[in-house]
Amino acid sequence: MDPTLQAALAAVIGAVVAGGAVLAWHISDRQQHAVPASAQPVVPEGVGTVLSVLRSSAVVVDDNEEVLKASAPAYALGLVRGSRLVSAELAEVVRQVRRDGQIRETELLMARPGAPSRYVTARVAPLGSRLVLALVEDRTREKRVEEVRRDFVANVSHELKTPVGAIRLLSDAMQDAADDPEAVRRFASRMFGESERLGTLVQQIIELSRLQADDPLDAPVAVHLDDVIAHAVDTSRTEAEAKHIQVLVGGTPDLQVFGNEQQVTAAVSNLVSNAVSYSENDSTVLVTTRVDDGSVDISVVDQGIGIPADELDRIFERFYRVDPARHRSTGGTGLGLSIVKHVAATHGGEVRVWSAEGQGSTFTLTLPQHFGAERKTQEDSP
Repeated sequence: MDPTLQAALAAVIGAVVAGGAVLAWHISDRQQHAVPASAQPVVPEGVGTVLSVLRSSAVVVDDNEEVLKASAPAYALGLVRGSRLVSAELAEVVRQVRRDGQIRETELLMARPGAPSRYVTARVAPLGSRLVLALVEDRTREKRVEEVRRDFVANVSHELKTPVGAIRLLSDAMQDAADDPEAVRRFASRMFGESERLGTLVQQIIELSRLQADDPLDAPVAVHLDDVIAHAVDTSRTEAEAKHIQVLVGGTPDLQVFGNEQQVTAAVSNLVSNAVSYSENDSTVLVTTRVDDGSVDISVVDQGIGIPADELDRIFERFYRVDPARHRSTGGTGLGLSIVKHVAATHGGEVRVWSAEGQGSTFTLTLPQHFGAERKTQEDSP
């Protein structure tokens, strides 16, 4: 081979080897200085299956604060939007658990636009080295029940204290006026009125407690409204006659509803009693019934003091009275309408009210209609 050609070939080979060496050095240097990519954390096998059967809202969050896994209740509760936690408070608890690995429990109030606030309890724990698990329970119902129970106890204590205190003062006054027969008779009459009010209050508290404990649909029966209304009118007859109030009954006769006869009677009796108590002397109370698309409306119309528009939403609250200045003279306890509302709700019905100040009120109790054997036979016949 020509010496010149050999020299040129050797130079080319040398250049290729040198270039390869330089390229290998650059690749090695880049690999040494490159930041190793961290592997994406993976939810441990079986965790997804466990979360799917939990009744609690469950969320698994990675170290980038992204939600890797969430149960269906978590989405329904509004804990997760996209791949992020909605609650900033819950996200902060997750960060704290990730920092120190300590299990934490907390209570949160979740406020959502256009929706009622929810009370929740959260238990947050580490899941491996890079994941955090949050279990959230919706405690809204329990919180509201507790608030109702606390208010109920406070209200009962206050309501019982008033007549008991009055009876004690009147008894002291009677002792001081022992030599004055007229004063004794006057104080005794007032004591009798207070004791009557106390007895009515205790009876309605017991009745409301019993209604809340019983489910009327456990053993429902056909309730004849003619008998219920007759009993309600008879119960208020003495007070109506004393005030010269005429109680009239009209509408569709021989109607039946489905439920608990004692509870339906209590509801209608409270409506009639309320109408008589808050009606003026020499007025009229009208009780009517009618059928409306598979339901029965029992309406009680009075010519009483009426209810201000801004108080209509509150009249079914326990112990609430439209006219506190008159409740002693009317003997009201503020429990009658709450009993009516409870009976309506447990029977699958509702109670409505129309009222105007100075014009009276109309309360309408709607309950599911019961079709008797005669009606069923007619429907089944060809």
